[in-house]
Amino acid sequence: MTTSLVTAPPAPDADPGAGNRAPKRRRAEPSDLPAGSKRRRFPTAPWLLLAPSIIILGIMVGYPLVRLAINSFQKYGKAQIFGAPPEWIGLDNYMSTLGDAEFWAVAGRSFGLAAVLVVLTMGIGILLAVMMTKLNKFFRLLMSVGLLLAWAMPPLSATIVWGWIVDTKYGLLNYVLNWLTQSDAFTGHSWLIDPMSFFAVLTVIITWQSIPFVAFVVYAGLTQVPEEVLEAAQLDGAGGPKRFFLIVMPYLKSILLVTTILQVIWDLRVFTQVYALQGMGGISSQTDVFGTYIYHLGNSNLGVAGAVSFIMVAMMLLISIYYVRKTVKEEEV
Repeated sequence: MTTSLVTAPPAPDADPGAGNRAPKRRRAEPSDLPAGSKRRRFPTAPWLLLAPSIIILGIMVGYPLVRLAINSFQKYGKAQIFGAPPEWIGLDNYMSTLGDAEFWAVAGRSFGLAAVLVVLTMGIGILLAVMMTKLNKFFRLLMSVGLLLAWAMPPLSATIVWGWIVDTKYGLLNYVLNWLTQSDAFTGHSWLIDPMSFFAVLTVIITWQSIPFVAFVVYAGLTQVPEEVLEAAQLDGAGGPKRFFLIVMPYLKSILLVTTILQVIWDLRVFTQVYALQGMGGISSQTDVFGTYIYHLGNSNLGVAGAVSFIMVAMMLLISIYYVRKTVKEEEV
């Protein structure tokens, strides 16, 4: 038996000039690049979506801020308001502001008022939040509606209503006090002419409207505290105060920090309530805070008003930087 061998056909002759030709280059594909070296495209879609907001903020906030900065370095009084060219005076507005005793009196009133408001708002707000966790569904809903109504009322409307309550002639407060004391001692009594009673009324108005925000935020935080931890602490013999301060407060620490700093900033920027009460009988020179002080200065001297505004902005930035640093540290932990 014989086997036949099948041989493959000979390979075609190679091109004699192939060895002298340069190899053909191939276009590099993204998959050929090493990991981490791929070119990243600039994300245009997010910026296109943010563009309308950035433009509006630039027009509504950026331009006034730039104009304010320019005015703070100029002599810009009533003559300039009516068309006279402003003079560049450098840091004179800042130096005169920092050397003015009235400015420091206003600063003292502003920070003192903010301190009282923050303590009252945070204290009462936390108590109401704890109370909401103890109420049944119906009363918790009723309390939430009441807080929302106080929170939703515009500051000017709330101030006018409270102004009627403390009105000199027809105010409900004077009527009730006369009835309780069975005398006419409070007939015609003005609660706004004296600076101390003025700030007492102001504190009640602002605190009344600020408490709901704190109460809702803290209540939301309280609902995140694990019930198992509280039950275990109770089984170990920890009473209510110990459970709150040793277990609940650490969970609420970041929330309380953010809320407190926001309250400080908002209370330093208060304007509407102070200005409205001054129009009802308060003496502006004795009750001005930062907002109303800058407004009154702006009626006659925009340069000094701009300087005071930027000093106030610098104070706010210091508070905000502290808030941001504390927040970052909390997130890292």
